[in-house]
Amino acid sequence: MKKALILLNMGGPNKVEEVEMFLRNMFADKNILPINRYLRKFVGNIIVRKRLKEVEENFTEYLGGKSPLPILTNKLISKLETKLEMPIVPAMRYVPPFATPALEKFKADGVEELLLFPMYPQYSTTTTLSSFEDIEQRCAVLGYAPKITLIEPYYDDYDYIKASYEKIMEAMKDKDTTEYDLLLSAHGLPVSIIKNGDPYEKQVESNVSALKIYLNERGVRFNTIKLVYQSKVGNATWLEPSLVDVLRNPRNRKVLIYPLAFTIDNSETVFELDIESRERAEKIKYDDFVVAKCFNDDDAFVDLIVKKVNEL
Repeated sequence: MKKALILLNMGGPNKVEEVEMFLRNMFADKNILPINRYLRKFVGNIIVRKRLKEVEENFTEYLGGKSPLPILTNKLISKLETKLEMPIVPAMRYVPPFATPALEKFKADGVEELLLFPMYPQYSTTTTLSSFEDIEQRCAVLGYAPKITLIEPYYDDYDYIKASYEKIMEAMKDKDTTEYDLLLSAHGLPVSIIKNGDPYEKQVESNVSALKIYLNERGVRFNTIKLVYQSKVGNATWLEPSLVDVLRNPRNRKVLIYPLAFTIDNSETVFELDIESRERAEKIKYDDFVVAKCFNDDDAFVDLIVKKVNEL
């Protein structure tokens, strides 16, 4: 059976002009704003109007006018292509490259099975399900009916935990971990979505537990290890504790932040963690503030994806 691999992600603006497209598509997503479509359009417009200028300015001033995510994803794909004999493409949810052009080509080339690898380690309706449904809908529009296989969440996979540990230790270099608080930062979600049955919070907590065990087994001690949530939007109640609140009330002024729910660096890791949060920490006079990198195109992550594909 002829197969193709699709890496699912939300995407990141390729240029400042795509910031509005990203925001509009995100807040038009029924999985992000699970309300009726008329109210969703109304609320989405309010959020976009409120946030657009600030987000565009941040992209221009701090990120060189574009998200790092598309280029890093392509580097990852280049490495995967040396290990997997099948077409490999990214499919972004809110900005190009969208899935349709690749699906049209796969249909023409007789690809019979699509393997979907979520770039989100933990499953959420707002990420994995949204991307999965997007592929299904685009296939339906094209009259294309391949077998679609979604690769399972890997938040507790041994090789994933090992790779996370290696990123943490890489960020620490020769520093004494016992002097640092390790903040495991996951993307936040409204509590209402969790109450509707989304498994994300439980999977994030299991991810944290597995990582704590792995660190402990290797004799790595931090002053404390704490799960925090980032990227809150709006006035609804979101998962807590928030990264902002934890940073504002330090018990220890040496901190390492590890982006737990991201595999590719993007505006939320580069800007929100390494720029915005760093500025906040400097104002409060932290002694040291370290942000670990995502996997990006690390060989360990390449091998994890290859393993997951070959297990199918």
